[in-house]
Parts: sequence; C-alpha cells; structure tokens
Amino acid sequence: MMAEAKTMTYLPPKLHTSYYPTFPPKPSEDSLSYIRSVLTAPTTALMGVVVDGRKPERHAVTPRCRVRKMVGGTNRWRLPESLGSDLLGSSQALRAINLPYNESMVHILTAENPHQSINLDMEKPYKFPLADMRPRTTTGGDRPVASSMLPQCPSPPYSAQPKPKYAGIPPIPTFVPSRARPAKPMDVFHYHSKRTTYPTGPDVLLHCAGMDWELHRPFLQKSETLSSLLNYADNPCPRYYYKNKASETLDNYINRSHIYSNEYREISSRLNKVEVKDEAELGKERRGLDHPAHTSARCMANMTVITLDLKDPVITKHSIAVALGNLYHDETEVEVVDVVGVLAVAYHLKFKHLENGCARIMMRSIRSRTVCSFYQAAVKYKQHEVATSCERWLECNLIPQLSTQIQLRDLPMDVLQKILKSSRLFTFNEYSLYKVLAYWVFLQMNPQIQLMPSHSSVLAYFNSLPKNSSLLEREEGQAYAPLFQTLRLHGIIDSSHIQDIQQMNILPQSWIVHILAQHYQALHGGGDMTLMTNFNAAAIRQGFIVDDEPPYHSEVFSLHGFHFEIKAVRTSKRGTYSFYMQRLKPTDPTLTFRQCERATFSMRPDRDVKYKIMVQTVHDGEQELYTTGPLTQRFGLGDKTSRSEVMTVDNLVKPIFVSFALIFPPS
Repeated sequence: MMAEAKTMTYLPPKLHTSYYPTFPPKPSEDSLSYIRSVLTAPTTALMGVVVDGRKPERHAVTPRCRVRKMVGGTNRWRLPESLGSDLLGSSQALRAINLPYNESMVHILTAENPHQSINLDMEKPYKFPLADMRPRTTTGGDRPVASSMLPQCPSPPYSAQPKPKYAGIPPIPTFVPSRARPAKPMDVFHYHSKRTTYPTGPDVLLHCAGMDWELHRPFLQKSETLSSLLNYADNPCPRYYYKNKASETLDNYINRSHIYSNEYREISSRLNKVEVKDEAELGKERRGLDHPAHTSARCMANMTVITLDLKDPVITKHSIAVALGNLYHDETEVEVVDVVGVLAVAYHLKFKHLENGCARIMMRSIRSRTVCSFYQAAVKYKQHEVATSCERWLECNLIPQLSTQIQLRDLPMDVLQKILKSSRLFTFNEYSLYKVLAYWVFLQMNPQIQLMPSHSSVLAYFNSLPKNSSLLEREEGQAYAPLFQTLRLHGIIDSSHIQDIQQMNILPQSWIVHILAQHYQALHGGGDMTLMTNFNAAAIRQGFIVDDEPPYHSEVFSLHGFHFEIKAVRTSKRGTYSFYMQRLKPTDPTLTFRQCERATFSMRPDRDVKYKIMVQTVHDGEQELYTTGPLTQRFGLGDKTSRSEVMTVDNLVKPIFVSFALIFPPS
C-alpha cells in the first residue's frame, strides 16, 4: 500500500523577544601577550637596568611570535633588555615611541564629516562636497591633487607696486560650540556699564553702527567727540521720575494693556510722574528718604539723541560696545583679540585714556600673530610708541619667530625693507635673511596658501618658473628688487646655499657672478675684502640666541680661510655673561671633521679684523642694547693674540640675542 504524498510547509517558531546581536568573543590572553610585549619593549629598554638588577622577562618564541635579534634602522626595537651602548637599538626604540602621523593617518584625521557628504538631491549626480570652514587648496577639478600647492605656471604680471592679494581672503573661522550662546554687542556693553551705579536713568541716546546705545551724560565727558556732539545737540527736556513703585507698576500695566486709549495713557503718565530739576540743582538740595530718586530706579526722561557715523573697516559693533563700556570705569578692560578694533573706536571718539590703555596692552602682547596687525594699527591711529615697539620686536624676532609663521605674509613691504636696513637686526647668518625674503615673496605670489610652506615646496615653486630670465628681471618681480638689494649677499659663502640661490632663479645671473667674483678675489688676496669699505653696510653677521640652561654657547665663524669661535660664557654672578671671539688653529678640536677635511685654511700668521659684538635683551618690557662698537684688532695664532676684547654685561634676561659682525680690511 502506497502512502499519499503531502506537501509540508515548515513554519519557524515565533520569537517572543527582540533580536540582540551576539557580542564578538574576546581574544585570548595568549594572543594579546605578544602584542603587549612588542608595544612595551621599547619603553622598558629605554628605562635602563632596574634596581634589583634582574633582566626583564622576554616573550616566549613561537613560530607565530618571533623576536628578531637584528632588525633594520626603520624597524622597531623588540627586546626589553637595557640598551646600554647599543646606538642602533636606541635609535629604533626612540622611533618606536615617537611615531609621527603618517600620510594615511593625516587623511583620516582631516577627512570631511560623513554627514556633510550625504547627497540629498537624488536628481543631481553625486559629488563629494567640501566644508566651507576649511581652507581650499585647489582652484578647479573635482579631485584635489598633491601638486595643487605648487602652481606650475607664474602668476599674472604685477604692477610696479603690487597690492597684497591676501586682503580679500577671509581668516579661518574659529570654532564655536552649537549650544554656546554668543555674546551680543549690547550684552558686552551692559557688562561694563552696569558695574557703575547711577541714580538716574540714561539721558543720551547714541545712534551708531545701526544700534541705539543708552548712555549717561557725565561719563561722556571722557570722549571729546561725544562731548562736542552733546554741545551742538538740542537741549534735553526736563526729567521725570515716578512718584513711587506703585505708580511705576500701574503706569507699566496701562501701557502694556490694549483696552486703554492713548489719551488715558497720557493722563496716567502725567499723574504718576513728578518733575525733577536739572542735575546741577539736584546735587545742591538735600534729598530725603521720600524723594522719587530713592523710591524709583527708573527715570522717565526725554533723551538727547546724537548720531555718530564711524566708517572704518576695523570697527565692529563688538568693538564699539567695549569702547563705550570703558567710559564707565577708570581701568582699561580690553581683550587682546579686540584691542585693534577698540583702539580704532577710541581714536575716532578721541578717548585718550582708552587709547593709552590699548597702547599698553598692545606693547605687552606683541607676538608673531599680532605684530603685523599691531604695527599697521599703530601707524594708522598715531601710536608711535607701539610702532617703535613692533619694530624693535621685529629686529630681534624676524628670523627666529616670524619667519616660520604664516603671519609673515601680512608684513608690509616698506616695513620689511626698513627692518632689513636696521643696524640692530638679528640674524643667524646672511643666508637666513635671503631665505625669509624668498618665503615672503612666495606668500605674496600665492595668497591662497593657509599654512607655512616647507623649504622644498618654495624651492620647487621658484624652480618651476621660466628659466629665460630671473624673477627680479620680469615685470611681476621688479617691485621686490629693492628688498634683495638690502641683503649682504657677499656674506653667503656656503656652496649649498649658493646652489639653492641658483635653483630658485630669483636673483639675476649678474648678481650671482658678482658674489662668486668677490669670494674668488678674497681667497686669492689673503682674505682682504678690498671692495667693502663701509663697515655698517658690508660687515658679515652671524649670531645665536642664549635661551637654555648650559652656562656657555659657542659657534664657529668661518670666512675666507680664517676660522673664529664666537662664545658667550655665563659667569658666577647671576645674569652676567661674557662675550668674545677667538681665532682657531687648523688643528683646533673645536672644528668639526668636515671643516678640518674640506674647509679652506689660510696660513697667514696674523689677520687684521674689524669686528663688532652686539647683545640685545628685553628687561621690564624695555629693549636693551649693548655693543662694543666697531673695533679693529690683529688676530694671531698665539694664546695672547688669538682672543678679542671681552665684553661683560650684567643683569641680562633670557632670551639673549647675540650678534657678531666682522670684515677683513686690506692689510
């Protein structure tokens, strides 16, 4: 008997609980132990021998967990033993614990927000957007390329006096949390004005920058502009006070209600107020406790309306609020980020007290980020002390600090030329000045750059320009020629530096030939620099900064076969240093192996040298300068004739900027 076939359908059981994904299993301790040992091995090795003298425990060696004894210089250190004198192991361990961000990690950290890359319009093709708050380094195309930072063709020709193109580029916006409540200009004004109590209400209404500012007449006397506006304005109407608190409350209720007519509101206001004499007579009479000025805080007055039009791109509503708020207290309260705008408002208001306060704040806050804006504001608003302080700061910090910051592009051309001609200018060597000029020209020709470029990027950009002529010989570069003419190019004697100058192709070939001819003539003339007669304009400079703990600092100054050691030595007295230079023998241990092997040495037993030692420091906010003045001395190879005069200076405060300048007169 055959059984009938039936179609059976399987129905899964109904789940009464929601689905929860299972957690992935935890890795075993054996698989994690090798990773931990590799990560901690460099740190353990750099710590050295422990107190009990026992060696750290190694990880067991298995086919999957190998500990190699010999690894390359780019690999990480895997042994926990003390390194001792193992230089290769020390280098590997330091690299292991100081890993920089690689290119892939930088792309991940700087990637766009995925929320911004959602294509909301289904009809348009997908395109990866860029955030507006981030700087754009590409000018065309859908895909950014690495070479966008280096244009392959020169910029359009400039005029004789090129205007800075970065003036129209907005600054990178600062981050503000979404839940943060931004401070409005009126809030800032009330923060300052409410700190000073006044018996009457505001009696002056100032229309400025599209806002109404309620002010008090006595405080406006600090500003000459506002005082003159008040004198020419119409006389104010008599002031009225509410009789008491109940009258004030009733009048406010009637004014806010919609059931009362205007005529009834005027009658109520007239009955609830009492007229008060002017402020001069009010101060003479003796006010009792039942006087309206004591019982009511609100003054019902017809204010004097004045209008002030401030047309200055630096002035904002926030700066106006801070400036007007400072009318109500004697001490100057201005933030560094707002000091330029507040100074502009104080200048137009002729608020001398606030101008002087802003000047003091600016002189205390001169940094790489502020020196350019402070100098331009000081010149525009006639703050000569601030402008002088900015110049003194640039003379010492143009090379050490500003040359590495993007704010270098904001430095005006006339100021840069003035600083380069200054006799107080500090520089490490003459090539440092040429390098900072090349960076400045690069930033002027590429105003879209938001970060300071590397030296290789600047070198590649200038090398990509046409080779038929130098930059200074073309129309777009003729305006920069006066800057390079202030340099002492004959002081660039390193062959690698001269090679970089040739590759950049900024200077004309005739200039480079003239530099090489001067070097050749000096070498064959026993070091005599016959063409250099003006010491202040032709002396070759080299300097260093004393800003660390070692009690001395020394460098080698080599010029045309003669080698000198320039030194700064701290004495036993605190803050006292001695500065001098001495000639080195060819076998002196101070010289490096490269200098002894490849440098040129003159066998002349003596050499006439005209030199100057200059020391600069900042003490109590004042720039101090100490110098020996130009001195001439014959340097020999003996112990008594090899050293210059020693200049000892007391009460020096770090950082100390030390400069040596010398020239070889004909002898």
